[in-house]
Amino acid sequence: MLRAPGPGRDRPRTRLRKSGRPLSVVPRPLPGSPPVCHRAFGGCPPGGPLVVPPTERQKGEGEHVRDEVSEYVAASPATVWDLVADVRNTGRLSPETFEAEWLDGATGPAVGNRFRGHVRRGGTDRNGPVYWTECRVTDCVEGREFGFDVVLGKRRINHWHYRFEPSGNGTRVTESFALYPTPFLRVYWLLAGPWRGRYNRRNMQDTLRRLKELAEAG
Repeated sequence: MLRAPGPGRDRPRTRLRKSGRPLSVVPRPLPGSPPVCHRAFGGCPPGGPLVVPPTERQKGEGEHVRDEVSEYVAASPATVWDLVADVRNTGRLSPETFEAEWLDGATGPAVGNRFRGHVRRGGTDRNGPVYWTECRVTDCVEGREFGFDVVLGKRRINHWHYRFEPSGNGTRVTESFALYPTPFLRVYWLLAGPWRGRYNRRNMQDTLRRLKELAEAG
C-alpha cells in the first residue's frame, strides 16, 4: 500500500521484489500539495516505468504504470503536432501500428473522436499476431498536446499522450503511456512488466526518431 508522506516518510521508498531487484514507489502527496500526475501525465517524473498514484482517481481507478521519453525536433510545434494528431500518419511513425483510420465519419482530431489502429504485435518486421485496437481522443489542443485512450468495449486499457513545447527554434516532444489498473493488466504487469516496460520505451524512442526525421524533412 502507498502511504502518505510524513515525518520520516517524505522520500520515495524502495522495496525489494522476490528477485531482489528494487521496485520504486512514488509516495502519495499530502492534501493540497501539487499533483503527482495529472490527466495528461505531463507532470510525472521521467524514467520508469513507475507506479504513480494520481491525485484525482477516476471512478475508483488507482495506480498507473507509466513511462515517457522526449526528443528535440527542429520544426515548429504546429508542424509536429499536425503529423501526430492526424492518426492516418501512424503507420509512418509507429514500429507496431502500421495503419490507422478515423471512425464514425470523423476526418480529423477532436476530443471524443474515435479511430482504430491496425497492430502487428512485436513490430511490423516480425510475424506477431495482427489485430485492430479501438481508440478515443481524450486530449486535443492544437500545437500543444494530443492524447487518446485505447479501449476494449467500454473499458479503458491504456493511455497515450504527446506534449509539444517550444524549444529554441524547434519543439521538445514528449510521448508517454500509462496503463489503467484493470485486474488483468495488474497480473500482466506483474509477470511481464519489466520486459514490457523496456519494450514500450524502445518503441517510443523509435516513434520520436521517425517523427523527427519526418518533420525535419519538411
